[in-house]
Amino acid sequence: MLQSMTGFGHIHFENERLVVVAEIKSLNSKFLDIGFKLPRNFPAEKELELRQLLKDELQRGKINAILDFQYKQTGKPNVHINPDILKTHFFQLQAIAQSLQAETTDIFRLAALMPDVIHQDLVQEDTDEGDWEVIKSVFKEAVMRCQAFRQDEGQALTQSFEENIQKIAVGLEAVVQRDPFRAETIKTKLQNRMQEIASNDLFDPNRFEQEMIYYLERLDIAEEKIRLRQHLDYFVETLRLPEGNGKKLNFISQEIGREINTIGSKANDAIIQRLVVEMKEELDKIKEQVLNIL
Repeated sequence: MLQSMTGFGHIHFENERLVVVAEIKSLNSKFLDIGFKLPRNFPAEKELELRQLLKDELQRGKINAILDFQYKQTGKPNVHINPDILKTHFFQLQAIAQSLQAETTDIFRLAALMPDVIHQDLVQEDTDEGDWEVIKSVFKEAVMRCQAFRQDEGQALTQSFEENIQKIAVGLEAVVQRDPFRAETIKTKLQNRMQEIASNDLFDPNRFEQEMIYYLERLDIAEEKIRLRQHLDYFVETLRLPEGNGKKLNFISQEIGREINTIGSKANDAIIQRLVVEMKEELDKIKEQVLNIL
């Protein structure tokens, strides 16, 4: 199943002891690039476990992972008020209000809300293995939600890619239908030109035949049509494989572009060149999105 590298997973969990919040964001990247925001003094060996979990599940992309947990307060909260800071904020706000002739009714409430006025001690406890298993399971659930998001995005991209490929295939079929008329037009032009040259006393039939063959080979697009059809089929087959194939799809799209460009350069026909432009528009849509595929 196709997966996008864009994903998001968030979870808030509580039990009788813990409050745990985990969030995973994933963006497009050629490699696996993991960034963590963890609680202070978080054990290094536990971070390695979480990093391995991300590597196993998400495989590639720029990953930003946030994990925070706190133990619940079992007794009365230990709250401190800093009276000196409170007074400083209060008198400064009062002086400003008086200078502006503004209301002073809410100044005390505003001063109390200023930073560092009220401080509550956080509960500090050693994390035992039971707590760690809870924390890890919550983190894993956030990862799996991010994974599900990626899969949903991948399904949407699969449908979009199939539509793009189908439009290119329709353009190719139009080229196939137009090619005999193009060949006939070129043949007529060459015959007329041959009649003009044949009247010249310096006309060399052998040289003319060689140049004619060379010219026709340069304009022939039979092989390009076959290869383009094969590349389109291969792209769709790769889309439906169970494993991630973003890099392979990128390579195939480059081959599709090469054949379309060659058809355009050889066409010497306004209608086919217009069809080439339309096919390239669809291919550009694929190239823009395929870089976001795992």
